[in-house]
Amino acid sequence: MSELTEPDLELERQNRFISENLRRVFGQIHRLVRNVADAQDLTQEAFIKAFQRQDQLKDDQKAAHWLSRIAHNTAIDFLRRNARATFCEIDQAPEGQAESPEHLLLRSEHRSYLEDGLRLLSARERAALVLRDVEGLPAEEVARLLGCSKATVRSHIANARTKFRRYLENRKR
Repeated sequence: MSELTEPDLELERQNRFISENLRRVFGQIHRLVRNVADAQDLTQEAFIKAFQRQDQLKDDQKAAHWLSRIAHNTAIDFLRRNARATFCEIDQAPEGQAESPEHLLLRSEHRSYLEDGLRLLSARERAALVLRDVEGLPAEEVARLLGCSKATVRSHIANARTKFRRYLENRKR
């Protein structure tokens, strides 16, 4: 059996990095662009950008966070590039999926509940909950970003969920 060469080792490291982060990066981008095909393309673009700056990938602890920033910025740039307004005569406007005033009000109310509920949490509980449940980061990554143990992260998330659940139950009354 022959030894792996330096390029083989580098390729193996890149493949491991992709497999460890692909699902999370795709999810992060998809939440922003809300289109599977665009999210797939942008995920690939984010990894290409990351590998163009491989010197940043040497520190495994920082690499996942750095990749998240690249993914976020890639998606935001895409949205900015594609947010061009088009104009047409009102009678030629396509029938859209316009939301009813009731639906808009409900969505606004839900957003308000969410914002109020998040305000009840401590900064660390809020950060742990958002990073884990919204961003989909693994507990290990959340612990590293918050500078605490995995057990502490689990505790912050459990406390946050309990407080949030109580808040929603009280809102219903």
